[in-house]
Amino acid sequence: MAQSVFDEHAEKYDSWFLANPRVLESEVLMIRRALGEPGRALSVGCGSGLFEHILRTSHGVDIRHGVEPAAEMAAIARKRGMEVTAGTAEQLPCGDAEFDTVLLNGVPSYTADLEAAFHEAFRALRPGGHVVVADVPAESSYGLVYRLAAEIGSWEHEHLRKVAPPHPYPVEFAAAARWRTTPEKVELLRRLGFEGFEFFQTLTRHPKYSDELVEQPIPGFDRGDYVAIRARKP
Repeated sequence: MAQSVFDEHAEKYDSWFLANPRVLESEVLMIRRALGEPGRALSVGCGSGLFEHILRTSHGVDIRHGVEPAAEMAAIARKRGMEVTAGTAEQLPCGDAEFDTVLLNGVPSYTADLEAAFHEAFRALRPGGHVVVADVPAESSYGLVYRLAAEIGSWEHEHLRKVAPPHPYPVEFAAAARWRTTPEKVELLRRLGFEGFEFFQTLTRHPKYSDELVEQPIPGFDRGDYVAIRARKP
């Protein structure tokens, strides 16, 4: 379901980010912080390559390799200079120990078998390499509001209109997601052998007001509506 939604609404995905520029910048800053010095990096589920384009042009972080199952999204990413291979997070089209960093940005919520995806990330990493997992946690304010909008099927319900952001996330994407908590993701990563966990968070204001200013990332995962987990392969 998730792949078909992204194929059908590829342009709408970028449009939402561009309508929320401070949210986008806050998320990019958090990803930049979590990546550190990524070395040879793979972006799994790179989508349209929007984050990678901003990281390359504004932050000096060049992530050229991507994997993306949605053909329409991949086509946009290629226009932005990425080398994108068709594939899924659960079956990465790469060899063992090829990368220093594997980035899964916004991917967990759209991956049916997240344990398989994390296993593939572990396989693709060189010893000492890092996985960076960033997403909206199920327990966050955004996660709760998105789940409610998906259940109703619209942002137009009288109660949602009072609390929704001015430019809400397209309900098609909210409905296609499988929201997971940060502890759930950490448990899966630990089970597969990852260690040395670090956490970064952003979007600490209520979703209705989160696009009013750009936030610098802060450590932890207890307040942010967008959270990154960084963990190391031994």
